[in-house]
Amino acid sequence: MDAEKSRDNVDPNTIRNILTLRYDSSQKPVLPKLVWNNFSTNQTQPNLDTVEKLIENYLRNKIGTKTDKIAIALSGGVDSTLVIAFLRRIFPQIKIEAISIRFANSVDETTSAAKIAEHFGANHHVVELNNYLEELPKAISMIKLPFWDMHWYYVVKKAQTLSKFLASGDGGDEVFGGYTFRYKKFLELTNEKSTPLEKIKAYLQCHERDRVQDQEKLFGAQYQFTWESIYELLLPYFDNPLSRLDQVFLADYNGKLLYNFSLVNSSLHNSFGLESVTPLLSEDLISYVIPFSNQFKYDVKNDLGKLLLRKLLTKYAANHLVTGEKLGFNVNTISLWKSYGQRLCKEYLHNARIVKNDWIDANWINKHIDEKDLHINYVNKFLGLLAFEIWYRIFVTKELDGNTRLN
Repeated sequence: MDAEKSRDNVDPNTIRNILTLRYDSSQKPVLPKLVWNNFSTNQTQPNLDTVEKLIENYLRNKIGTKTDKIAIALSGGVDSTLVIAFLRRIFPQIKIEAISIRFANSVDETTSAAKIAEHFGANHHVVELNNYLEELPKAISMIKLPFWDMHWYYVVKKAQTLSKFLASGDGGDEVFGGYTFRYKKFLELTNEKSTPLEKIKAYLQCHERDRVQDQEKLFGAQYQFTWESIYELLLPYFDNPLSRLDQVFLADYNGKLLYNFSLVNSSLHNSFGLESVTPLLSEDLISYVIPFSNQFKYDVKNDLGKLLLRKLLTKYAANHLVTGEKLGFNVNTISLWKSYGQRLCKEYLHNARIVKNDWIDANWINKHIDEKDLHINYVNKFLGLLAFEIWYRIFVTKELDGNTRLN
């Protein structure tokens, strides 16, 4: 089936992309798209003062004297720690409301975040999430796309009770080189003689929690899935003169950042009436940082990323507050599956509309849904199917209210 709308007025390629890559490049991005020749055109040492000034200018222009209180999503990682450090330095009198999430049966990063909040004189709010999926219909009704990973919904929901501004460290991974686990594995799986197709396959392999081996059997008659259609989407990022690492940077920026994170966050902020404050994603900063060689962003030998941001943290005497490990808001999906996910998937995917209308093959669901110790890749895929079914019932069959809670 081609890219034309189906009988349900649903673009099959959108569904294919989201259920395979967790983003859809046919959406209109809110950030500028980059091409290969935006990267590695500058081999000189970046000026740290310039990076600092660009961040400062953005924050002064964005916030200025518009408010005396600002919320910030605080995970305890490099990006959000640096942003809160900037906020406190530039606006010493502003009231900072830091928000962290504690997911049930997951790694608890709120203890680290609490210390950071205290260090910068911020009030710390912890959102306790027992059932991560409970308000999925509400989040989907706002963003109008079938994404399941909606932690930002809970951050924004809390933030709108505290301020009209929500700051975050969004973009630190993609602009400054933070996906160290992916870089290391990709470099191990490829070499300088690898073909573009070999690099694409390696790149997909590095997305360890998203890929299932029988993906082609997931889809029903509405869409005949082929991996070649996915390879074609990624080809421009790996068929160019860039170094292998820069090709990964290019693909990462033009992937979930452009067509998932930024779109989701923007929609949620608009729905809750919040102003986004994203200093690491200002167009001026992107234009300045992206062209520099990856050696100034990622230390291959020590497997350490975000080198420029870490230097700024050191300058602000805040480097001791974070570790070399990548942090972020991450739910343990295996625990989620055992506590709520499997039961909800059985409830909504039994007699699923997306199966009845030939989008998804019932055989794939039946084969895996009762597997003991289901692999995390398949858990994530089932959560994607749950989101698709919820979205389908809200926007296509119109039988589900967005205020429905998944209990």
